[in-house]
Amino acid sequence: MSTMQPAKILIVDDDVDVLRAARLLLKRHFEQIDVEKNPQRIPYLVTNFDYDVILLDMNFTRDLSSGKEGFEWLDRILDIKPETAVVLFTAYGDVEMAVRAIKAGATDFVLKPWENEKLLATIQTAYNKRIANQDTSTVTTPQPGNGQIIGKSPAMLTVFDTVSRVAATDANILILGENGTGKDMLARQIHAQSDRSNKPFVSVDLGAIIETLFESELFGHVKGAFTDAREDRFGRFEEANGGTIFLDEIGNISIPFQAKLLTVLQNRSVTKVGSNKSVPINVRLICATNRNIQHMATQHLFRQDLLYRINTIELHLPPLRERGEDIVPLAEHFMQLYRDKYKRPVQHIHESLVTQLQRYNWPGNIRELQHAIERAVILSQGKTLQPKDVFVKNIHTTTDPTMDTGYNLEEMERNVISQAMKKCNGNITETAKELGLSRAALYRRLEKYNI
Repeated sequence: MSTMQPAKILIVDDDVDVLRAARLLLKRHFEQIDVEKNPQRIPYLVTNFDYDVILLDMNFTRDLSSGKEGFEWLDRILDIKPETAVVLFTAYGDVEMAVRAIKAGATDFVLKPWENEKLLATIQTAYNKRIANQDTSTVTTPQPGNGQIIGKSPAMLTVFDTVSRVAATDANILILGENGTGKDMLARQIHAQSDRSNKPFVSVDLGAIIETLFESELFGHVKGAFTDAREDRFGRFEEANGGTIFLDEIGNISIPFQAKLLTVLQNRSVTKVGSNKSVPINVRLICATNRNIQHMATQHLFRQDLLYRINTIELHLPPLRERGEDIVPLAEHFMQLYRDKYKRPVQHIHESLVTQLQRYNWPGNIRELQHAIERAVILSQGKTLQPKDVFVKNIHTTTDPTMDTGYNLEEMERNVISQAMKKCNGNITETAKELGLSRAALYRRLEKYNI
């Protein structure tokens, strides 16, 4: 490459030497190179900056060789911005991991230590693909995650009505709903309709933050506050200053950290780890959980005073099984989206498939439907999606609600997951993809049901 490419590249690796070396190499060829040691900042960076290519490490300190954490962050990136080109690199590469990475949505795969020419060529190819997709794309339907929520069911119309009345206020909002119902997307829509829409939207998955890093991640730290604190750093609240902070999975944090969070909300200021100086903050707070947080409060598992603080307005996102009128419009939306993305011939959904879509219980909610339609579009050979394209034998058909099993939802979900694990020979990545869940969500269910 003899000319500087106008590409924006993000490199994420917890090894500062790798970051330094990769940045030194790439900055001679690409316009903007950002580096990040902490993968927990990925959602904020991907949400607020338009990167062309993200070079993502597969193995962080919590997960030295399996690549599990890298796959989880790949999922998060593609959930936020599906069009992003992601190149994964690892020191423990093998053919199986490379294939899994590509199937999971990665653009390419590079082994460490890398060859400079190979790394440059890989990044250039990924960038070219991103530009080509932008130039040739005929997608007119907004991407999932960009703020559009589809729904005409009475339950969703009630949600939309409440959002229209409260979005422009600064009232704290608590969004309740099962996994996969679109809580993150609803939070983004509220932000987009607010007076803070031109300010940052910072999403924080509290369930994914290690407790020892909780204060540093949310409130920041000063240089020397702890061993790896080599420079002053903003926390998520300061990053969101003037805008909206979305605290997902708030029901997962411990009582001591609930107290610290409450203090910040009451004082409207944060104190960085290692500092005695408080910094004022001005944020709009939106929280979400899939847990029965009211019951947790009565059991003294969640502070009642914090609950009062975060739920000025409560929004209940109904599960997909309770919004039957929305299933087909959502399926058609995803069909059009992935038809254009993958340039497939599919144009219609067969009537028999429409019937089965409406009858199925969708334990994974919208996320499961989205992944099911994406898979069907990729595999389809004709212009019409058929039941066999979506409903995989031994997984979906065994839980067809036309069979009056009398199962409760949890029992049904456990059976679906068990059968999916058997079909995929225990492969977590393939099982999660089959069910339309993120790996993190699948791991939580495996633990919940002791599978």
